[in-house]
Amino acid sequence: MIIITDPAAERLKEMLAQQETPNMFLRLGVTPGGCTGFSYAMGFDDQESDQDIYMNVQDLKVVVEKENLRYLDGLEIDFEESGMSGGFTIHNPNAIATCGCGSSFRTRDDAGAPNPEQC
Repeated sequence: MIIITDPAAERLKEMLAQQETPNMFLRLGVTPGGCTGFSYAMGFDDQESDQDIYMNVQDLKVVVEKENLRYLDGLEIDFEESGMSGGFTIHNPNAIATCGCGSSFRTRDDAGAPNPEQC
């Protein structure tokens, strides 16, 4: 299960509405790298695969590849305004360590492929 807070859902829906390609959805994933082992991937997509798992979260179509779900189950995405800017934040209950910038992590069972040059 993936959680998207109300502020994050509102911002994502605004961003989706600006996309020129119809039928876009939110794709979440994990890639090897970052200074702690895995990096988050979050973006809009319109290409589907038989390896995808589909969810409806806050009236958003969210897609995760089956192999990534074990790293993202329980993930919470929030959006925080900060002065004149704002950004998405991620809380991952599966992460036992994260980097200082918060964009990479490792789990108890998998350290990924750390690359300090990516932070």
